[in-house]
Amino acid sequence: MTRISDVSAPQSAPLRAYMQRSWGERVMEMATNREIWWRTMVWAILLLGSIVMILPFLWLVSSSLKLETHIFIFPPEWIPNPVRFQNYTDALTYKPFGTYITNTLVIVTLNMVAIILTASFCAYGFARVRFPGRDFWFAIVLSTMMVPYFVLMIPQFVIFTRLGWIDSILPLTVPFFFGGGAFNIFLLRQFFRTLPEELADAARIDGCSEYMIYARIMLPLAKPALATVAIFTFLNGWNDFIGPLLYLRSPENFTVAIGLATFRSVMRTRWDLLMAASTAMILPVVILFFFAQRYFIQGIVLSGLKG
Repeated sequence: MTRISDVSAPQSAPLRAYMQRSWGERVMEMATNREIWWRTMVWAILLLGSIVMILPFLWLVSSSLKLETHIFIFPPEWIPNPVRFQNYTDALTYKPFGTYITNTLVIVTLNMVAIILTASFCAYGFARVRFPGRDFWFAIVLSTMMVPYFVLMIPQFVIFTRLGWIDSILPLTVPFFFGGGAFNIFLLRQFFRTLPEELADAARIDGCSEYMIYARIMLPLAKPALATVAIFTFLNGWNDFIGPLLYLRSPENFTVAIGLATFRSVMRTRWDLLMAASTAMILPVVILFFFAQRYFIQGIVLSGLKG
């Protein structure tokens, strides 16, 4: 006959082992279990959020390979049938996207050069050069970030009209040669303030002027922050729609954003070609992010903007 104690003994062994532990060991085990559950919950939320964020992009790519009649059917077909790669060829030849891309790259390149040079110069002055009212003027610069662009849109349009700059890239490039924007100045200033002051003092002892210290010492050390500013500038210039819409009139001067908008008309919209062109225009931004995300994150962290 099997005794009751023999059956219950293996079942009570884990309980006895748990009761024999000290109070500190129990607390540590409970904390470890809570941390595991917390991490699991955080990862699950992040995974769900990533899926929600990527769904529109997946639908865009899927729609770019469909027939026009299959784009808005419900429930949506995530896998195109048939797959139509001809949409990309038709979209990029339906409008002169080679011209649009060239115009956009010219504007973006000029803006990157202007912002990197002028914003870094202003930021170095606010970070390293002592002059009367420095903090006051820096506060004035930061306050311009609170002014919406649409408030300045009409005055700027009137100014550029009087200058005769309409239907040219001048209104989209020249203003960036005057400071480079408050956010870029702030970002670079925060980075310059993290660099050791002893580097500048040693350079002054060797006879370097303030400009030489800025050009030969500070700028090479600020490569992560400059890369971050360059990435922001590229994204803003590539995606800008309001500026080109205001100032550009001739189709040969259009940018990528305006070119995409031309697919829509009052009578008919070629949704299949619009989706294909949009996907093709997103690819440079995606490629830039994957190759430059290390510099982007490093620049943000070293500039003192992390949480």
